[in-house]
Amino acid sequence: MFKLFFTLVTLSNVLVWAQTTFDWNSLAPSPTLNWTPCYSGLQCALFQVPIDYTFRDKRNISIAVARYRATVPAKEYRGPIFFNPGGPANSGVESIVSSGAAFAEFLGAHFDIVGFDIRGIANSRPSISLFDTPAERASYLPDDLSIRMRPLDASDDTLTALWARMQLLGQRAQAYDKPQDYLKYFTTDYIATDMLRLTDAFGFPKLKYWGVSYGSILGQTFATLFPDKVERLVVDGKFASWAIWTARRGLEVCSVFLLLRDPWMTIFCPANLTGSMTDTDHVLQTFFDDCFKAGPSECAYYDSSPAKIAANLKALEERLRRQPISVLTPTSHGVVDYSFLRVLTFANLLGPSDWPNFARLLAQISAGNGTEAYTQKQVPTFQCSQKDVYTLFQATIGMACSDMRPVHDTIPELDAFRKNEAKLSGYGNVWANWRVWCSGWKIHREGKFTGPVGAKTSFPLLIIGNTFDPSTPHMWSQKVSTQFPGSVLLTNDGFGHTSLIAPSTCTHKALGAYFQNGTLPAKGTICPVDFELFPGIKSKQRRSEEDARLLRAISTIRKAVPDHVWW
Repeated sequence: MFKLFFTLVTLSNVLVWAQTTFDWNSLAPSPTLNWTPCYSGLQCALFQVPIDYTFRDKRNISIAVARYRATVPAKEYRGPIFFNPGGPANSGVESIVSSGAAFAEFLGAHFDIVGFDIRGIANSRPSISLFDTPAERASYLPDDLSIRMRPLDASDDTLTALWARMQLLGQRAQAYDKPQDYLKYFTTDYIATDMLRLTDAFGFPKLKYWGVSYGSILGQTFATLFPDKVERLVVDGKFASWAIWTARRGLEVCSVFLLLRDPWMTIFCPANLTGSMTDTDHVLQTFFDDCFKAGPSECAYYDSSPAKIAANLKALEERLRRQPISVLTPTSHGVVDYSFLRVLTFANLLGPSDWPNFARLLAQISAGNGTEAYTQKQVPTFQCSQKDVYTLFQATIGMACSDMRPVHDTIPELDAFRKNEAKLSGYGNVWANWRVWCSGWKIHREGKFTGPVGAKTSFPLLIIGNTFDPSTPHMWSQKVSTQFPGSVLLTNDGFGHTSLIAPSTCTHKALGAYFQNGTLPAKGTICPVDFELFPGIKSKQRRSEEDARLLRAISTIRKAVPDHVWW
């Protein structure tokens, strides 16, 4: 996700998505869209859908929907454009609350801009929660994010301890879900069907959709299941959906992980080391190179050569492994250690637009001061209350692990897996957490869609991929374009995860033209980006007012869409 997958909303284990300015409990679920004014100038509805599209289970659930209304006369209205911000547990409602007007700036005033919280997530009901109280949750899922995302090479017992904890969480999920029996229904194929029902409820026969990161999985799934229902469909930051549903025992096939601004599951085969982290170390090297080019006035972590900067970071990691920095703030406490630094660095590879701040934090940590770095990502001190709250982390695990095939790996197999990940990038030891997280999950629905994806759609897909994406490499975008005949791949020539983190007037004008009149860019189009990783490397560009407005709009959206699920 991203900062990528995007100042990003700070995500902690206790984040509650619903804003206090609107009470979703005041709405009655309905199979029609009964709009109510909400937030500031938006409209909201709770849309009722079947929990089970085989209809053996007769219950209904509700999907939270928010729209920024079209501003043209009724006769010029062209229906909804749905946006999914990834995760998979990120709130589509919140993306529209924060950025509805920014979307309309370049997508067009003829459309409603619509965000919805996918089933089980945020304001939709029921939402994924595995505990009755925060205290109970804390006993299974500590709030310390550097522990939760602890690199699997942090210590000799990191992997075994995490495996044991996730077995407990899986058992807890089974026990908690047994009376309701709903977690198995929170899968991408059913979410795609929810989107079809939403489109029909708006009174339009075909879908208009833009999905980033996990949203690219949802888009590919919809296009496969309902190829004749595609009017416009953009997938941005492609995960290898052909592999998501193929994870089997150990290293026989592939491994899986959830991505961040935007994270979600991905799989790559150990026998053929061409996976999601193919370009990760290239992006890290670019940080070293561009920090050196920018000079000490622009990059606080500057040194005499890129190699020297790289060596300094490596030495800092080892120093923190031996001696962490303790931090006490007015609202929290924690440590800046090896794990914290590795996750902080990986997050900034996903979101390189914040590299000047990242360099400044590295310089502070090197000087023995971890306060600002920790404070920017701190977890509030645990507080008891009588009722548990919705949390992003447990919702992400519940959604992601229910969606994929069961992971039955033993600890030796998981250790072999994480070592194999590290052959692509040292950050594979962070990325590999997801397979361990899902190793204890036992809730899976028989008959769910497990691929393959691909179809000839009623209108060609627009596929957007960054040249160097540390979690969804460009080669995956190329692969997806072959699975949907007639689709066009537009290359956003930048770093980070999804086009939102590397804004380009060229790319986003093309995206607007696609929705407005169906114009596809020429095959092989490569769009330059319109921002500098460090100020001062390039001469300042003169931009038209139109381009400046577009970049401001993209920046607004980027800041509202979380870059990853742990920070």
